[in-house]
Amino acid sequence: MPCFDEKDGYILLNVRVVPNASCDGIQGLMGDALKIRIQAPPVDGKANAYLIKYLSRHWNISRRSIRIIAGETGRSKRLRIDQPSDELRKELLSIESG
Repeated sequence: MPCFDEKDGYILLNVRVVPNASCDGIQGLMGDALKIRIQAPPVDGKANAYLIKYLSRHWNISRRSIRIIAGETGRSKRLRIDQPSDELRKELLSIESG
């Protein structure tokens, strides 16, 4: 099962967040989700804000383009990424193909 679904003008992405990690990074697939390690603690929405900041820098897209549409309080989240770049698509496809 793919970790993302491309719609007209946006991508829906399943992620599994690992907070309090020693370093930030995309670790590959974990089931049908992209496993992402972040240094922020899961307290008062800090991890969610940090995740969006990290991904916007990593993929060089605006923070406003990334929204958490499900899983605000859990580790499994569903993100909506508006106007995805070709670089983002290529990275997601390469991760899924192994």
